[in-house]
Amino acid sequence: MSPTSGPVAFKASCPDCRARFELDAGALRLAIGGSRRTTFYSFTCPACGAAVRKPAGERIVELLTGGGVSTLRSI
Repeated sequence: MSPTSGPVAFKASCPDCRARFELDAGALRLAIGGSRRTTFYSFTCPACGAAVRKPAGERIVELLTGGGVSTLRSI
């Protein structure tokens, strides 16, 4: 994808209301910890307002960081 192709949209879903939607990088937060349990991404569901937290494996971390999602690294 070229830099002039516009903002990246990430497909997501809410486990509470089961809505499916697309979010831009600014709507997601990524936390990278020292283990799989402490590496996750989170967002607020635009449909029901639930705070959603999902695990992030290596591939998800690559996609989110490459798409400009704000990242917090913890030790």
